[in-house]
Amino acid sequence: MKNIVFLLVFFVASTASFAQDALTESVKKKIQNNDLTGARAEVSKVLDANPKNKVALNLRGLVRLNQDDFYGAIGDLNFALEIDSTFAEALNNRGEAKMALGDDEASIVDFNKAIKFNAKYADAYTNRGLAKYNLEDFQGAYFDFSKALELGPVDADKYFNRGVVKAELGEFISAIDDYSKAIEMDKADANLYNYRGVAYYSTNNFNQAIADYDVAIKLDAKDPMKFENRALAKNAKQDYKGALEDYNKAIELDPEEPETYNLRGVVKYSLEDHDGAIADYTKAIALDNTNPVYFDNRALSRTEKDDYAGAVEDYSSSIELYPGDPETYYQRGLVKLSMNNKYDACLDFKHAEEMGLVEAKDIIKKNCK
Repeated sequence: MKNIVFLLVFFVASTASFAQDALTESVKKKIQNNDLTGARAEVSKVLDANPKNKVALNLRGLVRLNQDDFYGAIGDLNFALEIDSTFAEALNNRGEAKMALGDDEASIVDFNKAIKFNAKYADAYTNRGLAKYNLEDFQGAYFDFSKALELGPVDADKYFNRGVVKAELGEFISAIDDYSKAIEMDKADANLYNYRGVAYYSTNNFNQAIADYDVAIKLDAKDPMKFENRALAKNAKQDYKGALEDYNKAIELDPEEPETYNLRGVVKYSLEDHDGAIADYTKAIALDNTNPVYFDNRALSRTEKDDYAGAVEDYSSSIELYPGDPETYYQRGLVKLSMNNKYDACLDFKHAEEMGLVEAKDIIKKNCK
């Protein structure tokens, strides 16, 4: 008789477990298919019958997470964890919601707990790696992304994540290996080629970088950053005409990005189109007048056109924004010297020397008493 009772209890528990698994599979499938309304309705029906169903609470939290209702998600996941504080999936999901709200440190606490209760939880390692990356703990992120790959299943995203953090650590060759493995698994993702192109560029392999940017642009011709990246590589190869074409396209796609105008101005400077360069630097400054580099660059082109007063004005604006660069004082001094304003030029040279610029010493010996 005791055996019969035991078997009956086991059968009921197995049936309940099967039902929970079926619910989980059904809801996650709906989420995957972006049927969030259907997923939430299915979970709510279960919770109406049993408000303390921890699996259903976790799933509703997951649905809300995908609906960008992060506070609502945390509320559901808190209830699930009140019922079972060792529920690793709920801890991971709550960590994701906290990370989405920008609280990376709190999210790591949840991911740590998820891993404590399930040491083989690959998604928790991935998410903790992302949070550590946001906090610029690149070594910690590297460990977590490597652990996620070790636990599997292996996919393009896992290799991509580790490649990104390797690049941040300056390990560009190794990053290229990870990006290449990701591309083997997903040849249709333009960003993979773009990131690998950046890594190749960082190793001065400009030809291979351009080849990757070509593929990235073929797959996604509406991203200005990909054209800008290819322009940088072409500029490094002194293909100024090709770089100019790419910057033109990038600006066509995003006419409000000041850095693109600045970089196009640099190319025009190399082509000795100083009027065009000045126009681009002026546009960059109109969009962002807080970047001293834009003023420095315009000053160089104005100097080439013998507009010394304009150059001094730009260097002065640059110094006002960032007074800690001795090179700017030195360059302004050179312009003042060209204006035969030796007294003020020497003041700038001496200031640059005091700030540690070695080049200033020689010019002071030649021109300043």
